[in-house]
Amino acid sequence: MPSPEYSLSDVLERLDHNQLALEAALIELTLLVESQGHAETGDNVRCALHTIGENAGHIKQGLAKLRAQGPH
Repeated sequence: MPSPEYSLSDVLERLDHNQLALEAALIELTLLVESQGHAETGDNVRCALHTIGENAGHIKQGLAKLRAQGPH
């Protein structure tokens, strides 16, 4: 059975979904770490989460542009 072909926008959309899943997991772990008294570690993770959040908008805009261009 031949493997399916994926467009660039399909691949990037899957990467975006992975990023959102990782973000959700990090939030859960951050809450756990902070509840155990590790506020500094929680702050460090929250800085990384902020970067993820900022980049999410750029990724979504790029995906929208790729979809508007049609399949390649």
